[in-house]
Amino acid sequence: MADVRRAAREWAGSLDAAPGRALYLVGLSGGGDSLALAWALSHEAGSLGLDIGAVIVDHGLQPGSFDIAQRAAAEAEALGLKPVLIKSVTVEGTANLEDVARVVRHRAFTETLRETGAQGVVLAHSLDDQAETVLMGLTRGSGPSGLKGMPGQDGVVHRPFLGISRATLRQALLDAGMTWWEDPHNEDERFTRVRVRNQVLPVLEREMGPGVAQALARTAELFRADATALDDEAATWFEAHATTLDDGSWAVEVADLQQVSVALQTRALRMLVVRAGGDAPTYAHTAQMRRLLEQWKGQSAVDVSGASVERRDGRIVARTSR
Repeated sequence: MADVRRAAREWAGSLDAAPGRALYLVGLSGGGDSLALAWALSHEAGSLGLDIGAVIVDHGLQPGSFDIAQRAAAEAEALGLKPVLIKSVTVEGTANLEDVARVVRHRAFTETLRETGAQGVVLAHSLDDQAETVLMGLTRGSGPSGLKGMPGQDGVVHRPFLGISRATLRQALLDAGMTWWEDPHNEDERFTRVRVRNQVLPVLEREMGPGVAQALARTAELFRADATALDDEAATWFEAHATTLDDGSWAVEVADLQQVSVALQTRALRMLVVRAGGDAPTYAHTAQMRRLLEQWKGQSAVDVSGASVERRDGRIVARTSR
């Protein structure tokens, strides 16, 4: 219990809040992790000059979901959180359900921040969630972008519990005499994260000894520090060397790219695509762009995440294809 409240207190004390009492909203599902977050912040944030509310997103993915959302809202109100809002959303399609639901949920968060004037949304992702994220990134070959896991803060999204285990969060609720709702999707092995949680991590813990989740979370922290340093260096380099052309496309000289490390090259090429109006390129797309740089044989333009990228007049040039 003390560790959970301490983590909430340290997060609240670290904020560079706006003058006066700043409002933050807990992303509450009624499950054990988010309820532990709401409980901890209800005890700690007030003394540090914060107002804490809650936003409950009803995805409508199971029978009785609105009743579950109402129960979570009642629990938040009982803890003294204010305002408490329920957002009903529609998750379309069945492919990549996890990813689609996440996008829709964060869109609801953004809308609620705008409506309430809150400074940010606080999410209850735990050390275990971080370990699962790193392991999935590793198996997908995501590189540093996947292995650095989830950040403690990403814009208006805050995650104060990344260093706290799921078991610790649940024990804090038990010690406080509280119960929580168990989302059946957390046991639905159609979802990759559930299989990692219920099958893969337990095998690793059994075969390699305890502490695998902590080691994976520590890996994320180390990768994040290194990746952030490289990202910052690449951003500085890009601003100094990238140019915009008369037709609105963006370009970088091939000779300039060839003088820097592969780590900076790949980041600069991804920035080029995004600046031209495309989405962040995948690993395969980045490899295609590097072939224009290192294995140039007169290839035509390649389509990359909503942008067209080509080698022209000694430059790598990207323009939107939308």
